[in-house]
Amino acid sequence: MSDVLALVEARLCAAFGEVDARAAVTFLGTDRIEVLRFTGGADEDVVRYATLGMSAQPMTDPALPSPGHHPSSSRFAAPLSVTLADPVRGPRAELLLSVRPGRADTDKVLRPLAVLAASPQVEGVVVAPGASLDTGEPLWPQAPFTSVLVAEPGGLVADLELPDPMEPVRFLPLLPMTPNEAAFKRVQGAAALEERWLRHGTDLRDPLRRGVPL
Repeated sequence: MSDVLALVEARLCAAFGEVDARAAVTFLGTDRIEVLRFTGGADEDVVRYATLGMSAQPMTDPALPSPGHHPSSSRFAAPLSVTLADPVRGPRAELLLSVRPGRADTDKVLRPLAVLAASPQVEGVVVAPGASLDTGEPLWPQAPFTSVLVAEPGGLVADLELPDPMEPVRFLPLLPMTPNEAAFKRVQGAAALEERWLRHGTDLRDPLRRGVPL
């Protein structure tokens, strides 16, 4: 799906300017994931990191049967589990992270971002707004965050429409969470955490910010 990725990169460049740097990561059994860095554009006080490669294949819930699969009616047939992903239909997405430069070595986020972008292929998950994604390690050195909240798309980069029957590529912002914030979100939900951030004027782009009072 190189054509899809070329369109995705063009959409990102239209939103953020030229790519400042890029790195590629390949995990066993997955397609290559790139992470692009943008430091120009209209908002020069923010560094943007965007994945490229996650949208090459649609995300598919492995708990769902594959299209066209019908259980056998034979009483002698063993139960059949089919988890083959539809190569065309299904949600597509790329991940976006915005941070303020100069306070931390945020370029170390490239591998954690690639790991998250590969999770639909590796773990069969569907990444959607409101979800929590755990990296299992700090996003960058001295970062108080090991997980992110997936926010609603459309605010930074408009959806990229693709020919039918493919679904649009959505660009999902990631909001870093401290461990306490992640625990609060699991119990109270994403909307409650976002309300706390808004109430306290939290700068979610500060790479070394403290957790919001909960």
